[in-house]
Amino acid sequence: MPELLDTRKWLPITAEELERKGFGPGELDVILVSGDAYVDHPSFGTAVIGRMLEAEGLSVAIIPQPNWRDDLRDFKKFGAPRLFFGVTAGNMDSMVNHYTARKRRRSSDAYTPGGASGFRPDYASYTYTKILKQLYPDVPVLLGGIEASLRRVTHYDYWSDSLKPTILADTGADLLVYGNGELPLKEIIRLVKRGVPFNKLNTVPQTALLTEHVPLNKSWQDVEITPHETCLKDKKVYSQNFKIIERESNKTNARRILQRVDHRTLVINPPYPPMDSATLDRSFEYPYTRMPHPKYRKRGPIAAYEMIKFSINTHRGCFGGCSFCTISAHQGKFIASRSKESIARELEALAEHPEFKGVISDMGGPSANMYKMQGKDLSICDRCSAPSCIFPKICKNLDTDHHALTEIYRMVKSHPKVKHAFVGSGVRYDMLVPRDEKHDRDNGLSQYTEQLIANHVSGRLKVAPEHTADHVLKVMRKPSFKLFHAFKRQFEKINQRIGKKQQLIPYFISSHPGTSTEDMADLATETAELGFHLEQVQDFTPTPMTVATEIYYSGVHPYTGKPVSQNKDERTKKLQNSFFFWYKKENIGTIKRELSKIKRGDLWERLTNSRGNKA
Repeated sequence: MPELLDTRKWLPITAEELERKGFGPGELDVILVSGDAYVDHPSFGTAVIGRMLEAEGLSVAIIPQPNWRDDLRDFKKFGAPRLFFGVTAGNMDSMVNHYTARKRRRSSDAYTPGGASGFRPDYASYTYTKILKQLYPDVPVLLGGIEASLRRVTHYDYWSDSLKPTILADTGADLLVYGNGELPLKEIIRLVKRGVPFNKLNTVPQTALLTEHVPLNKSWQDVEITPHETCLKDKKVYSQNFKIIERESNKTNARRILQRVDHRTLVINPPYPPMDSATLDRSFEYPYTRMPHPKYRKRGPIAAYEMIKFSINTHRGCFGGCSFCTISAHQGKFIASRSKESIARELEALAEHPEFKGVISDMGGPSANMYKMQGKDLSICDRCSAPSCIFPKICKNLDTDHHALTEIYRMVKSHPKVKHAFVGSGVRYDMLVPRDEKHDRDNGLSQYTEQLIANHVSGRLKVAPEHTADHVLKVMRKPSFKLFHAFKRQFEKINQRIGKKQQLIPYFISSHPGTSTEDMADLATETAELGFHLEQVQDFTPTPMTVATEIYYSGVHPYTGKPVSQNKDERTKKLQNSFFFWYKKENIGTIKRELSKIKRGDLWERLTNSRGNKA
């Protein structure tokens, strides 16, 4: 077998591979069950956790995308693990993976070979856990990943249009790890190696459990939120829970959250502090093959892997706090950054990859330009619970110095085997508009922006203003569109100076809470007058544990208690989306009629006259 296809280099996923590792069924310490195909790469959570457990001296195997509709042989092939099963739906919530914002079934799955659909169930974490509890009732199940993380407390589920309790209640899982799992898992392994029973693991930070007896813990203060049964009766009371949950998730010294669920209590222990660079570096430097398992080679490419195959992740976390985004609810608002040395080592590994053609597709994180950023005075951060460090304006205590990131870009670009190194992640342009010359100089803003535009844009730079109306942007926790205008001027000025004709590609959202038909018409008009024929657009999708979702369900803002308008019916959603494509023949009649209804025919005239565009 060629070296690259030697399955001994991967964690085992078949009985034959397990035997080659020297183990038989029933001899493993941990078995991981995942809704994704197995890609042995640090961008795939199952691989990270599997390699970390292996580094801790445990024997590990993976059951990727098991068949849940047959005789359940996939779940039985390794027998019962000695310690626990680890269950994840994969790198995405399974319902977001399966359905569009209009609840239409997607035809492909980016985390499955060949893009084939149907290889994971709806609510995958629930299905897998229930099967394991049926087959192995005495073996603990540990939930993790984004689906479990965002469903750790009473939450609105858009796809069933219902309020659901913590995922622990519906699955019967024994423990849940939320957020990035390395630190809590290391502590869990340390304790079980010492002989602590799984049902006594109730004080591990960044975990949640459902119990009849709340464990005493003098290290943390407690805060009790509205019981699940009360939430079912009162949407407004339910929405108030989110304010507490979000604030505690964004504190340095958080309280333990308690919630009654029937006769038991949900206990959510406070999160760990963000990883230091040395700890994060280790997660990226386990002996990954950096490739999909050879089992898939005849089934077609895995799109999610192809997209990141030659990318470099520089950091985790996001302090943007956007109302519609789940990143901070999962990864937290505090930035954990890799060291320059670790990034350099990954660059060398990529350069030696047999398929590398000299192009780095992306350098970044959830937001590309937050590398190494934190509070200037961390004692101020310790007293802060704000969900965003840059809304409604950039915090004066936030260090937005871009010099370190600019240096990373230069290092990558100068590598002899790198022809091009692009930034494909979204850039927070609002952090790149300087207040004055001193602010610009001290934080290296113009220097970074020019480096980015001159050397790391593949013809198109993605940014996400999301809307043009300030009152909508306020609900979204996004900056004024005036800052987009300012950044666009910078972008065009630099392109003119360097002799390039690159495009700025803005992302927008329709049907977001607080958005009216007139707001969408204004958006279409203003962007058309700026010369954009919009492409990168999306409908708002309510996902658990975001401010916008709580507004969508309850009708009120959880922080103010004030009503916010909704866009729930299919006709309104379709109409709002059509304004993005006002220039398409099939949309013209509808848009003209709607503008006439709201007495804004002037907007249609502006649209048709914008930059010479003719509808």
